[in-house]
Amino acid sequence: MIIGLVTAIAASACYGTGSVLQAVGSRKSARREAAKASGGAVTQHGGPSLSSTAKAAVTWEFMVGTVLDFIGFGLGALAARMLPLFLSQTVISANLVITAVLSVKLLNIRLTRAEWASIGVVCSALVLLATAAGPEGSGHTPIDTHWWLLVASVVIIGGGTLLVRLLGGRAAILAGLLSGLGFGALGVGVRVLNGVDPFHLPSLLGDPALYAILVAGIGGMYLHTVALQIGSVNGATAALVVGETVVPGILGVLWLGDSSRPGFAWMAILGFVVAVAGAVAVAWFGEPESASPDGDQDPGSGSGSEQAVAVGHGSTPTAGSAPGPTAEALPEESSRNAAV
Repeated sequence: MIIGLVTAIAASACYGTGSVLQAVGSRKSARREAAKASGGAVTQHGGPSLSSTAKAAVTWEFMVGTVLDFIGFGLGALAARMLPLFLSQTVISANLVITAVLSVKLLNIRLTRAEWASIGVVCSALVLLATAAGPEGSGHTPIDTHWWLLVASVVIIGGGTLLVRLLGGRAAILAGLLSGLGFGALGVGVRVLNGVDPFHLPSLLGDPALYAILVAGIGGMYLHTVALQIGSVNGATAALVVGETVVPGILGVLWLGDSSRPGFAWMAILGFVVAVAGAVAVAWFGEPESASPDGDQDPGSGSGSEQAVAVGHGSTPTAGSAPGPTAEALPEESSRNAAV
């Protein structure tokens, strides 16, 4: 249990640091694209195009963040096989705390008291969960359920990508939530994957859960990138937390045999609900207020996270729309909002 908890905490630290670095890289790329006023930077609905997202992914900050994500994935996979999913996924999802704290330094965010209080709630809930968690289930499931996991992953990522492209700049929270569901499917896939212990390559390659992991992982990373480009880093990450925690936690109990310690079920449920509520609170208090018509935020208004809202590619003029902010109007230190 202790080794699993340490592994999950390390994964959380990698994911949280990676999220902030990816946000820095995404916003740097967004400013460059807006300065060029490139017509290919957005879709007709105002969201980032595939090419603009690819350009964000080649900034050095984003690449370092991606490396940390891969390290976090490996550590998270180990944790998912050593802990109940409702504990491992929740601890890993506490990367929201790392994200928020590092955002103070790297994104010049000033967190409000409400945001700090919400972070404290999440940390307290994790203590409850760790205290109440019992042994993890076996993870042995019929192969048919592995096929259903693959189908669900394809639907979540494929359908989510289409919805995000249609909604454009309004899809930040949805993209974060769908990326979280993808990462949640990844966690379930790691838990049920055949051919790992003991290692047997033919069983591993023949398991649909392996391909569900690939689809959910790659697709979840893409949707998370989009969410960071067009919305608040804390808001997008909090939505991700909900997606990758709630569904896997429930499936772990109902499907995989995860359980709490005898007599501690109430504490596990309380910790789980409070952790998710705390993450949602960070998203709620960190969401930006509406910008003024000229694209500026009223000085001194709003929370610290409002000052770090991503510079969305929707700022770039598209055919038939009013011109967006000029390159000079874009924030250098993420201290002003751009209309998305």
